[in-house]
Amino acid sequence: MARKPRWTTASYSSGVVTIDLFSWDYFGDFVYDIMLQSPSFIYRGHRCDNWLLEPTLDRMLRKRHGHLNAKDVEAQLNRFKYAARGRRGSNPPEMKAENDWWALGQHHGLATPLLDWTASPYVAAYFAFCNTNVDDTKKRVVFALAQNAVRTKGESLLQTPQAGTLTTHLEFFKPLSDENSRLVNQGGLFTRVPLGVDVEKWVKQHFSEEKRHWILIKLQIPSSNREQCLRELNRMNINHLTLFPDLYGASAFSNMTGAIKAY
Repeated sequence: MARKPRWTTASYSSGVVTIDLFSWDYFGDFVYDIMLQSPSFIYRGHRCDNWLLEPTLDRMLRKRHGHLNAKDVEAQLNRFKYAARGRRGSNPPEMKAENDWWALGQHHGLATPLLDWTASPYVAAYFAFCNTNVDDTKKRVVFALAQNAVRTKGESLLQTPQAGTLTTHLEFFKPLSDENSRLVNQGGLFTRVPLGVDVEKWVKQHFSEEKRHWILIKLQIPSSNREQCLRELNRMNINHLTLFPDLYGASAFSNMTGAIKAY
């Protein structure tokens, strides 16, 4: 007797594949069959399937100015540096790298050019399903990005005349600062793409000739499976309490326990 289909390939182009999972029940199967074959994958969850893989700063500047430019990005970082004076404790560690400042700001709600990712597909699934709102789409999304392939492509791009700039490079960044305990608990890291370019667009542009390998996976899961997903992840100890080791996490965990039956 033929096995019931668990997922289907909705589209594939230039290294980007969209997979429709028929149910959350098969998420673990997909992780085991596909994602574990490449330990270089990193993951990100989206509540809506029409959201781009773009940073909050791009969206904010586009909404305010109708366009993007590097001077506005620099101004945002300088505002945060000045506003943060005297608010990092009595003896804060020195931060020289620009991305370290962006990562600190991202942790505290600053609009930045960074995107959060995680080493765990299950943590990404939690972030895809944990919230709900009136603009929910019928599908939630877990993205998987092949880090090694993108790094290799980035190294080749740095040999071009634009070498040393962010004009073409997709950058991976993992801060060493002790000021972000959430990042540690979530197995987190960041990507930074050229201004105004989302990750999917970057992959399609630079892997336009790719016909076999999956560089970016867009795994779509029915939104109707939300409570089942969250109950299962909670049994795996993936919840706000473990991912946010602070009072915010304790509050969000308590709210989730009260809102979802048998959580």
